[in-house]
Amino acid sequence: MLTAGEVAGLIVAMFWAILVCFLAFVLVRLARLLTETTKAVSELTERVAPLLDDVSYTVSEANRQLVQVEAIIENTNAASRDVAKLTGVTSTIFTNPLIKVNAFFHGLRGARGRRAIGGGRRR
Repeated sequence: MLTAGEVAGLIVAMFWAILVCFLAFVLVRLARLLTETTKAVSELTERVAPLLDDVSYTVSEANRQLVQVEAIIENTNAASRDVAKLTGVTSTIFTNPLIKVNAFFHGLRGARGRRAIGGGRRR
């Protein structure tokens, strides 16, 4: 028969064996998890690298086109300023004298009308 110390030792040994089996199971599961995580990260890296290259190319292309658009806008602004100056010059050269001539003829027509009205009263 077994003594109390031997039974206690046997129980402790069984608990240690169960604990070791449980820890081994946990470690195996953890190793699988780490393997799957490593695969996922590797696949993600393979997919993300080309995407980052595409994004980098897209950003550089957008910057290049923005520089071209900026040049077009500067040219448009310069043309707009030139048209404004030309409009001012045209106004000064043609419009102001035309207004003066029109005012002169309007004054003559008004004077002729007043003279005709005034001449009719005298008769």
